[in-house]
Amino acid sequence: MARTSAQAQDFPIAPDVPMHLIDRIRALRHLDTGPEKFRDAGGPVTLVHIGPARWTPTFAIVTSPQGAHDVLGGSDGSFDKEMTVHVEGRVWVGDNLFNLPHDSWVPHRRALQPLFTKKHVAVYADRIAEVADTMAAEWSQGGSIDLDTETRRLTLRVLGRSLFGTDLSERSEAVGVPLGQVVQFVGRRALQPIRTPTWLPTRARHRFRVSLAVVTETLDEAMDAARSGAGNGAELIKLFFELTDPVTGRAFSDEKIRDELLAFLFAGHDTTATTLAYSLWQLGRNREMQERVAREAAAIGDRLLRASDIGDLPYTVQIVHESLRMCPPAATAARMAMRDVEVDGYRIPAGTNTIVGTYALHHDPSLWDEPEKFDPDRFAPGQSVERSRWQYLPFGGGPRTCIGDHFAMLEAILGLASVVRKLEVESLHDDFPVKTPFTLVAAGPVPARVGTRAVTA
Repeated sequence: MARTSAQAQDFPIAPDVPMHLIDRIRALRHLDTGPEKFRDAGGPVTLVHIGPARWTPTFAIVTSPQGAHDVLGGSDGSFDKEMTVHVEGRVWVGDNLFNLPHDSWVPHRRALQPLFTKKHVAVYADRIAEVADTMAAEWSQGGSIDLDTETRRLTLRVLGRSLFGTDLSERSEAVGVPLGQVVQFVGRRALQPIRTPTWLPTRARHRFRVSLAVVTETLDEAMDAARSGAGNGAELIKLFFELTDPVTGRAFSDEKIRDELLAFLFAGHDTTATTLAYSLWQLGRNREMQERVAREAAAIGDRLLRASDIGDLPYTVQIVHESLRMCPPAATAARMAMRDVEVDGYRIPAGTNTIVGTYALHHDPSLWDEPEKFDPDRFAPGQSVERSRWQYLPFGGGPRTCIGDHFAMLEAILGLASVVRKLEVESLHDDFPVKTPFTLVAAGPVPARVGTRAVTA
């Protein structure tokens, strides 16, 4: 791949997508299916102009495995997190691993990576299983539930008890402000072609600040409790107290810790909740698949599941992988081209907003047999041998792969197995509507009938 601007000049500039302006704007608003429309109209690497370059940004839509590798796989800063969504994130919620530009990100990632290794996150397994078991018992009392609402409560409890030493779901429900309001505000603002000044009071800004105040107050209380020794289970916060800021050489300030915790909280809330909700919805429509998961989990015995049990849950793992393929929480990955760069045989000009269509890759009929069919067996042992690493990107790819991927998989696998071995789930709707205010989430209720499962032989 040509990584320098001079080398990139040998390649033709990516073609402009042959679509009417209104169709381009509509497709850009849909982070899941929009890149598919651009791919079908203009190919795997195409430029999208929505107005004069002086006033509006130019987008490059990338939907091929090679293109995804070229954009995400480099470690030289050719593509960086300098798009509006990243800049707005730094303005409104502070600097963190999600939005830091390359040069600042490198030392921070190096400092934080040991906190999220597979071996380290395994210590959270007992709390994940305990929360899932408790919530399965709660759900069985109601007869019917909304899978979207309940899995959000589940993931908030897991995050709170495992990482922060507090029950975030109870705090959020008591105040009546969804924690997702913060990240959704940043996402909506980033997509607006004209943004109001940061000082101008608006109703949306007021809701954002109320929600942010709830979260920051909760995290401040958790940090105080962890520091005093009263925090029960606040392992992540306690580990932050031991870290040295790679920039200043001093201990992380409380503000810096809070900024990073905010990123981990929002990255791990809606995303894993959607994966669990989608997995349960699919199992609620596929009785045979659900029984396989139940039998697999029941065979382990009547105790809390552990990280070491994942090897005995191969079909559950396949369910989660297939759910992440069909309903990837991060429908796209966004970067700014910092100089002219070659991507899958085309030149992307410096300053271009570049979007890798993860959802489009996961649903591409040239890459997957029957891509709209939920088929966990496509992830069975041996089935992925010929598959490109870059056509399946549930946690992104390259150096900036999601730092919390091991925790997310542990939570999804143990959470799903724990629930299904206790409950029978019947989905009441045949579709799972989605929207992408920022990450991919359910667009409405996902009703299901639940009941206590008979003892599985």
